Amino acid sequence: MTKCGEIIKNMLLGLAGTVVMICLAVSLTVWFRPLYYFDIDYLDIPQSSGVSAELCRLNYDALIDYNVPGGSTKLMFPTMPMSESGRKHFEEVKDIFLAMQWVAVLGLAVFGIYLLRDAVRTGKMREAAAFHAAHTLRLRYRWMLWAVWLAAGIGGIVLLAVIIDWENAFTLMHKIFFDNDDWLFNPQTDPIITILPDTFFMHCGLLIIGLTILFCAGLQLLYHRKTRNTHGKSHF
Repeated sequence: MTKCGEIIKNMLLGLAGTVVMICLAVSLTVWFRPLYYFDIDYLDIPQSSGVSAELCRLNYDALIDYNVPGGSTKLMFPTMPMSESGRKHFEEVKDIFLAMQWVAVLGLAVFGIYLLRDAVRTGKMREAAAFHAAHTLRLRYRWMLWAVWLAAGIGGIVLLAVIIDWENAFTLMHKIFFDNDDWLFNPQTDPIITILPDTFFMHCGLLIIGLTILFCAGLQLLYHRKTRNTHGKSHF
């Protein structure tokens, strides 16, 4: 493959790696119910909503069960009514979350197979010519750095937006992902919103950013390990 072709391949793999890392971070946050359980007490949701902690957990669990593969096919809150616009919004949210979860799972599988296959090739290369192998490996695994730079950049921009103006960032996110106003809930017809305060979603956003940065650090370390030459040095 030409050098230009290798660069393009690395950029595309880096973009794919970024998407997988972000989707994995979102998926883990969706699955991590203890965050909401913690916020029930930390944000004093029962006090602000008038709903007991037990019922908060019960209705939240129903929402999460609806948003995971193999979960509920129809959303029904145990103790709360729901409007048609609210149902439509949650259906759209489910489509997004399920897509991200499948991208995360399948992406990890594909990259795992890719790295395993490359590990076999790398061993043969090292045996053939150590110096040439190290140079080739740095170019071959450059996509990892592309993924790290892109994901960390996105995470940094989002974090800055959250810190500067969370409310506008939250609104902008909904305008990007949804082409309607169904996400603007009326507490009278969709009381579920009373137990899902904005601050909880901010905590979710911070967890997603934190996980993304953690994945970037892990991928950076993997890059150095993969490109370490016979003298134990790694290169950018």
